[in-house]
Amino acid sequence: MATVELRFSAQPEHVRTARLVAAAVARRAGVDEAVLDEVRLAVGEACSRAVGLHRNGGIAAPVTVTLTEEEKQFSIAVGDEAPHVPHHSGDAPDAVDEAESEEDEMGLAVISGLVDDVQVTSGEGGGRIKMTWPTTPPAVMLS
Repeated sequence: MATVELRFSAQPEHVRTARLVAAAVARRAGVDEAVLDEVRLAVGEACSRAVGLHRNGGIAAPVTVTLTEEEKQFSIAVGDEAPHVPHHSGDAPDAVDEAESEEDEMGLAVISGLVDDVQVTSGEGGGRIKMTWPTTPPAVMLS
């Protein structure tokens, strides 16, 4: 199992770098060439979401991207350290919270539309979006 970890400060200009690294590592891992645009877009969306959560929450910690190559699959996990506290039914979220929540849900919907296998976890210590794609083994060349 090969793993690459990327950590970057929560600046929008670093999202492009994360997208490029993800596509390059996915290609090397054996993700189908036809799916690489979806990998790039999904990682960009997940990283943009994490950057937004960090910036809105005043969090100085870096965003983490973990790229893992396993035997028949490739996964990318994007982690943030923003507290994800659920609103209770009696709470009245203000307009800013409501707008951020709608933007967050839209980002997750886009990711779910691009990736078949998505796992989203969140809590007070942060959140994580794990996306997984199948890989094809490299062709064996006979001489």
